[in-house]
Amino acid sequence: MQMGTGRRTDIPAFTIKKIIVVVAILGLLVTLIVSKIVSGPDDAKRVAATQDISIIMQALTLYHRDNGRYPTQEQGLRALTEKPAINPVPKLWKDGGYLSRLPNDPWGNPYQYLNPGVHGEVDVFSYGADAKQGGDGNDADIGSWD
Repeated sequence: MQMGTGRRTDIPAFTIKKIIVVVAILGLLVTLIVSKIVSGPDDAKRVAATQDISIIMQALTLYHRDNGRYPTQEQGLRALTEKPAINPVPKLWKDGGYLSRLPNDPWGNPYQYLNPGVHGEVDVFSYGADAKQGGDGNDADIGSWD
């Protein structure tokens, strides 16, 4: 080391190329981490919707077992919480209902019901985050057929 010049020659210098590479790698890592954090709530909502649909399907199975049929399209899922007043009125409807309440999907919309179903004898589903039929990714419909 030379005295008086203020320069140290025994420390390797960082080149601009090395700094750019390090910044690029850090940027990539931050992007990956942020994308995981941001998509996490949607994934959790999809899991919650799947669980809700499973519970509704179990209640529909009990309704069918007791009454020999599923609620009609007109009676809808409400037949699981309130005895239907429109025909065909179930003769063996369980006192207290099959569900204590009908949940909304995690996006705040009511679950949809089809009788007859497209994918099964009956279908229960949510339109997902976009609240519209169809879609893909996190906007895809979530249903009893999944």
